Amino acid sequence: MSIERPVSPDPYDYLPPTASFTVTSDDVTDGAPLKDDQVAHLGNTSPQLSWSGAPEGTRSYVITCFDPDAPTPSGYWHWCLVDVPADVTSLDAGAAAGHLPGDAFHVRNDGGEAGFTGAAPPEGDQPHRYFFVVHAVGDDSLGVDADVTPAVVSFNLAFKTLGRAVLHGTYQH
Repeated sequence: MSIERPVSPDPYDYLPPTASFTVTSDDVTDGAPLKDDQVAHLGNTSPQLSWSGAPEGTRSYVITCFDPDAPTPSGYWHWCLVDVPADVTSLDAGAAAGHLPGDAFHVRNDGGEAGFTGAAPPEGDQPHRYFFVVHAVGDDSLGVDADVTPAVVSFNLAFKTLGRAVLHGTYQH
């Protein structure tokens, strides 16, 4: 039996408008089901991501994965990588579990892990959307540390984001 809830809007529609740029992936096709590698109990591997066309003045990036369809009022943060250097324009599959570029660091996701946690919606729930977002930041550092929550990172991004590149996959268990 499937649990039916209204589909929430795109969570990024609520944020201040920014320039857009392009993010692509060998592992995630926009609007399509995620591969097994990006599912928690099957592969639990962060996807390959490449981005281009970031706004002039970009000095670092933040990479996030957010599920607005989780059965909580606040959604579910699956990944939050902060302070990726501006000269980095791609991450290999599994990069969240490996050596991070420059001074980049993870903020703990909603599962309590410093890294990526794959899709894991409740069995029988509606399809969930997983927003993989590259945020272009106008500073070398977002100005947070690894002890903050992804919500605090997102709050800071509301004031420091120059541009946003969005790609989303789906998954239903």
